[in-house]
Amino acid sequence: MVYGNNKYRDRLFTFIFGNEENREWTLSLYNAVNGSSYSDTSALEFTTIKEVLYLGMHNDVSFLIHDEMNLYEQQSTFNPNIPVRMLQYCGQLFERFIVSRKKNKFGRTLIGLPEPRLVVFYNGTEEQPDMQVLEISDAFDKFKGERLYFAYPDTPSQDVKEHDYDISVRVQMININHGRNKPLMEACKPLFEYAWIVQAVRDNLNQSDKQDKEALVEAIAKMIHDIPDDFILKPFLVSHHAEIVSMLLTEYDEVEAMNLFRLEGKLEGLKEGKLEGLKEGKLEGLKEGKLEGLKEGKRELNSIYCKLIQEGRMDELQNAISDPAYLEELAKEFTHAESPNKSGES
Repeated sequence: MVYGNNKYRDRLFTFIFGNEENREWTLSLYNAVNGSSYSDTSALEFTTIKEVLYLGMHNDVSFLIHDEMNLYEQQSTFNPNIPVRMLQYCGQLFERFIVSRKKNKFGRTLIGLPEPRLVVFYNGTEEQPDMQVLEISDAFDKFKGERLYFAYPDTPSQDVKEHDYDISVRVQMININHGRNKPLMEACKPLFEYAWIVQAVRDNLNQSDKQDKEALVEAIAKMIHDIPDDFILKPFLVSHHAEIVSMLLTEYDEVEAMNLFRLEGKLEGLKEGKLEGLKEGKLEGLKEGKLEGLKEGKRELNSIYCKLIQEGRMDELQNAISDPAYLEELAKEFTHAESPNKSGES
């Protein structure tokens, strides 16, 4: 598997809808989402953030149209933290907007800013509704709830919503799996075809006797061969065959990498109270002042996992997640590796 990507590679979704050569497809997607009928593709101004880490911060497609800043992201795994990520994207894009317009954010004159429109297009295998709204206030509520749990572990869970927060971020998540949201698909043919492509690769892979990289390459090749002749995307995909294969391989690799962190949905291990159970998103069993140990242990754990991913040691990552003793050996290995640097600095 190709895990060691240092730079972001375009996803297929971005390649189709975030490509300035395909402005009509982007505008078609915008019209379908907003129920509009704009036809002037010159109104689009692409502002996509690139050049970031593979598992780091990136928004798939962002563009300005009239007085709106539209941020579109495609996700193959459900991520309830997308509101905070969108908040970060907006900060970067607003800064870029202010600089490019030569505005003074420290001046006495109010700066006019485009209205953010935040949309996630979901096509993962986990069941999700056709439409839902994700809000950053849920994260604030969760933080309050966790603090109450630590302070009063024996009290029943309570509704921690007290008032409107000073920051509000709402993200519309749209399920674009094949067969879902039919009115939207009918309004945007390129989106319907994209959904068909993703489903075709899945079906081809499920029918294969193998479940490795070679099988995935074959599934992608069969999908491209089977694309109906009347698909708008067919000439584009055929002419970019090599790029399409690379993008889909990268996307499937990312999903597999993220699933490793969700093994059983839990992280277990780290003795002496450094990490004592993450169960259904709730921190449990913190006793006798071990909260500091938990924080330090979590930092150590994340550091080890990141190093393993960066070095492409995926088999060892799986072993570390399932075997606390093996994880302990890895921790010693990385500690010894860092010791010379630390002694040299002192």
